[in-house]
Amino acid sequence: MAEDSSRKRKVRGRKIRSDRSGKASRKAKKELARKASSTGKRNGDSGDSPLEDPREVVPEPFVETDAVRSLRGRITGWLEADQPVHLIGPTGCGKTALALSAAAERGRPVVWLNGDESVDTAALVGDHAGGERYKEDDRFVGGVSKQTEIVRERWVDNPLSVAVREGATLVYNEFSRSDPAAHNVLLSVFEEGVLERPGKRGEDRTIDVHPEFRAIVTSNDVEYAGVHRQQDALLDRFVGVRVDYYDAETEREIVRAHVDLPDEVVETVVETTRTLRDDLEVVVGTRAAITAARGLSVFDDRETEDGTTLDDDLLTTVFTDVLAPKVAGERDGDGDEGDARARDVEELRTSIADAIS
Repeated sequence: MAEDSSRKRKVRGRKIRSDRSGKASRKAKKELARKASSTGKRNGDSGDSPLEDPREVVPEPFVETDAVRSLRGRITGWLEADQPVHLIGPTGCGKTALALSAAAERGRPVVWLNGDESVDTAALVGDHAGGERYKEDDRFVGGVSKQTEIVRERWVDNPLSVAVREGATLVYNEFSRSDPAAHNVLLSVFEEGVLERPGKRGEDRTIDVHPEFRAIVTSNDVEYAGVHRQQDALLDRFVGVRVDYYDAETEREIVRAHVDLPDEVVETVVETTRTLRDDLEVVVGTRAAITAARGLSVFDDRETEDGTTLDDDLLTTVFTDVLAPKVAGERDGDGDEGDARARDVEELRTSIADAIS
């Protein structure tokens, strides 16, 4: 960065927008409702459903620039062509928000699913959720009472079954973090238009896929920890859309939408983020820029004779705090673990300071 512009950058009005608390509250309520509906359905609570109104799933705030609209248009186009879409890209680049926005564009109900190691076939399609016990009292013959206890298994559908039956848009976040074996049921969904429900007996063991059912899945790049390589037979059914970090103007708009800072400070944050993205070995996503901007809105509150200033030392400290979890403890067998973590963070700070200066 230029020396004359890096030492003292004027900062004015470094407060998060007055309506940010309201937006955060609405976002928290939507997230809580999403988790509650999914959990309730899995646990057999017939009062809840994983189906969500498409108008309620778009993240707040959601920035639309030409770059965002163009990418979303590719996704919705493939969905219109009846192709499941696999969004692939680095962490923190906005894949999830883009997937939810594209799903909402269809105007169909949305089913949300978050992948992890615990997701298996039953978590996708459903399972028996205990039994229902009741007694029949037969008094057909006078003076004789015959009671029969009947146990009937109760089946509960999980997100995939609900989505294919109702013609919803399935948004499967962190798809590649789930065990590939759990996804075998998707082969018949995409190829034959039928969902098989292992463990379900009788004529309703299968569900015919609704013609309006669509799927969007998101995955981090294969080099990320905890990512599983999915079977080629399934990946061959998807179209893959690469989602990378947006252009500088879009990243500035995203940061502005989350934090109320002067334009020159937002520009500095984004410029620093993009510089560190090129110079560091760790992933520096747009999410890191938002977090750093939030930090600056709080920490850069030092009154001086010429007003409040943002300097390189503060910028270095904030970005070190934001990125430190990515490096702490990465080295093994190098002396005391605490000392190794301290060295990792110190080396990170030095690299950030060098990149900023």
